[in-house]
Amino acid sequence: MKKKTSLFMILSLAAVLMLSACGNSGSAGNTGGNAGNAGGNAGGKSLGEQVKYEIIGIDPGAGIMKATSAAIEEYELSDWKLIEGSGAAMTATLAKAVKSEQPIIITGWTPHWMFAKYDLKYLEDPKKVFGEAEEIHTVVRKGLKEDHPVAYEFLDRFEWTSDEMGEIMTAIQEGQDPAEAAKTWAESHSDRVDTWTADLAPVSGDKLKLSYVAWDSEIASTNLLQYVLENRLGYKVEALQVEAGPMWTGVASGDVDATAAAWLPLTHADYWDKYKDQLEDLGANMTGVRTGLVVPAYVEANSIEDLK
Repeated sequence: MKKKTSLFMILSLAAVLMLSACGNSGSAGNTGGNAGNAGGNAGGKSLGEQVKYEIIGIDPGAGIMKATSAAIEEYELSDWKLIEGSGAAMTATLAKAVKSEQPIIITGWTPHWMFAKYDLKYLEDPKKVFGEAEEIHTVVRKGLKEDHPVAYEFLDRFEWTSDEMGEIMTAIQEGQDPAEAAKTWAESHSDRVDTWTADLAPVSGDKLKLSYVAWDSEIASTNLLQYVLENRLGYKVEALQVEAGPMWTGVASGDVDATAAAWLPLTHADYWDKYKDQLEDLGANMTGVRTGLVVPAYVEANSIEDLK
């Protein structure tokens, strides 16, 4: 009787182990499916099918939107659509996708705080539709040097790095008021500000008007310029947040004194070609910036060509 009982127990244990192994195999299959969701290969669907063949863009007047439209044509992505919106809407959509590890494709640029917060990558652009690295330039109205020599000299000297800008952008993204974030940065980097303002005699309340587009990078730089112009150099500054077209038109017409938000040579190429003879370019205030199509690092695509 003991032998029969032992044999029965052994057979029962074997059956339990076999069922357990089958269950684990099913779990492994589910894990692989989840990895496929994140990597852009869920249920055999292509990346395009998963994202509904949509590229999440920003405001329609931005140069990166024109470049993306050109990329769709150049790479023959006939099924794809570029979704217009705003920078804030784009980053909100990105945050939602990353939280659930879903694929997404956006129009992106650096410097931008989202690269510090999320693990992102640019899709390679072998046809160079988005061009090489860009620069952010400061452009001013004709006659600014004669009318406001102190402001002109400061704006001509102003240049900084993407890491420096990133400190202000991150502070703003974490909830700090842009003006307060700029003030904090200027006060903690007073030696840097000194190099821009050395030997410049403050004025007494002269009015100055700046314009900028509502990109996180330009919000950071313009608030910093406003702080330094007002607190170090004595100006009363009005900063206007506008679309790219009015930003360039304002400086070219003389209604605005300056902008430090001119992305060249690609992003604002059309505006530069149209207005370059009506304003003065003081050169780059930041180099090595970039635009292109961006995806989370977990997405398997590495090139725009992978979207076909």
